[in-house]
Amino acid sequence: MSSPTRHAEIAGGGLAGLTTATALAQRGWSVRLHERGRELREIGAGIFMWENALRVLEEIGAFDEAVHRAERIDSWRLYDERQRRLQDDWMKGGDTRLYTVLRPDLHRALANAATKAGVEIVTGSLVAGANPEGELILESGKVLKADLVVGADGVGSPVRNSVGLNLVVRDLEDGCMRSLIPRLPHDPVDNALEYWNGGRRVGVVPVTPDQVYIYTCCPSSDLPGRARPFNKESWTESFPHLRSIFDRIPDVSRWASFSDVRCHRWVNGHVALVGDAASAMSPNLGQAACLAMTNGYGLALMLEGQTDVPGGLLAWEARQRPVTDATQRYSRLYGRVGTRWPRPVADVRSALVWAAGRSKRWQERVNVAAHQGAESVRPSLRRAG
Repeated sequence: MSSPTRHAEIAGGGLAGLTTATALAQRGWSVRLHERGRELREIGAGIFMWENALRVLEEIGAFDEAVHRAERIDSWRLYDERQRRLQDDWMKGGDTRLYTVLRPDLHRALANAATKAGVEIVTGSLVAGANPEGELILESGKVLKADLVVGADGVGSPVRNSVGLNLVVRDLEDGCMRSLIPRLPHDPVDNALEYWNGGRRVGVVPVTPDQVYIYTCCPSSDLPGRARPFNKESWTESFPHLRSIFDRIPDVSRWASFSDVRCHRWVNGHVALVGDAASAMSPNLGQAACLAMTNGYGLALMLEGQTDVPGGLLAWEARQRPVTDATQRYSRLYGRVGTRWPRPVADVRSALVWAAGRSKRWQERVNVAAHQGAESVRPSLRRAG
């Protein structure tokens, strides 16, 4: 006699929710996903996809669609205020792949994979919370019973708050603007470039054949740096050699602050948290979305064949959380070094970053998610392509 189909209710139609939903559905679960918006869509510019996330995309059958216009990054170069190159291969190494992808392309590929897997996607569905017994509660008052409830509903997660898992949501007091600009022949190819000057950082990253992804990061206290519309003159004063880049940034660019979310646990009974709801972090290492996808996929993998859902969820958290917590800490440290280092001793920062880049052990620790995180998805495959 075949076992009854298990059912999951998922709050949140972003990258974490769609990945989790697809992986569960591909393993025989019936899955309903709730999206607050009137349609399932993603806005934004570019996003880094490291080895761990790329393996997830391959496993759920979304890789080709997600990267069809993407740029494979061979090196991540870092420069200081004197335009000295501190790093050629920042946080990369071995067979670790890195792509930059348009967020809407990635989201669309995940949504199509979810639909193909049989996920029921409900838009305009407002979630109020959940309870540990396995019930998702809508703002309308309707209660939906499930074997598993997943909160993939962002930094302010109603699911997390309703089941008492929240510990702290902290504003990191820095942030960035993300923009797409037209790509010109002299723009970088296959290389991500990052420039530092004081508390300001600029990333110049090719993302499609005709677009470049730009991020401009600064402390929240840097009012000219976070001004809207984008203050081209102020940023040009800090990075004169990037004038042609800043001139192409559209006036509609929006500054977004960074936050950390830390939880007592990711799990309470039949409820689990993934993505920003569980572990929001600054995007300094390019791993926030990658880990959201890796953890969502890992959840489905852990529950495959598992009859005790709460026990399986606890085992999943024990396996996935150490890498996520470490990445969050290192991302926070990267932000402090990049945006809060005293300007009078900037040369000391440059020397430390230069030395760190030459330490294989340090590089592996900082980018533990791309290495160990990838291993949790699929054992390492030595690949040339």
